[in-house]
Amino acid sequence: MTVAPKRRTSLGKSEARLMDNPFDQMVIDTMMSQPGIQRVPTPKLSLFIKRGFLSHEECTELMALIDLNRRPSTLANYNGDAAFRTSETCDLASDEPIVRAVDERIAGFSRLDLAYGEPMQGQRYEVGQEFKAHTDYFDAGSVDYEKYTSVAGQRTWTVMIYLNAPDAGGATRFKAIDKTVQPEAGKLLAWNNRRPDGSPNPSTIHHAMKVRAGTKYVITKWFRERPWGW
Repeated sequence: MTVAPKRRTSLGKSEARLMDNPFDQMVIDTMMSQPGIQRVPTPKLSLFIKRGFLSHEECTELMALIDLNRRPSTLANYNGDAAFRTSETCDLASDEPIVRAVDERIAGFSRLDLAYGEPMQGQRYEVGQEFKAHTDYFDAGSVDYEKYTSVAGQRTWTVMIYLNAPDAGGATRFKAIDKTVQPEAGKLLAWNNRRPDGSPNPSTIHHAMKVRAGTKYVITKWFRERPWGW
């Protein structure tokens, strides 16, 4: 466990909050230095958007991989709603050249260490499919919390990239800040699942809204508190 440094009483409120988690601040500063980056203006969470992170050719190659090995998506903690998450998921092999290249680009873009990253996943949504409003971190009150966090700890950052734009629907809505992001091939979203003090941030709740026409593809990379696989 990382112990936060003692704060000097002369620090202003905003400076003191940044010191709560200097690692997250490093990631934020790195992403803010990238050309074309947009930071959503809200004090509730750190959310970034970068258009054109992947080329159309790269997106097409990743969509083909997802189609080859997709399976029904699952929930870490089933809530009794069989329609809560209705997409399909593909576990993307890290030895695939395109997957390895995207992993390395994410690391360079954010300074997030790939040793702390979960294997990349792809998701596919057909007409009517969605992932209702949820957070990416694991609920400490759930029965399977220890199962999912005992090795690598809690999820920290999420990096998600749209691979295409469906004909209609499929937007991502961040409910707590009333922000809706439309799918666009190659567009990256990145957000911190934690507050400045390191606790899970419920304001990261987001809804992968129903696809109304066409098919939607995304890839997702989650990062943890400790190296993955230890």
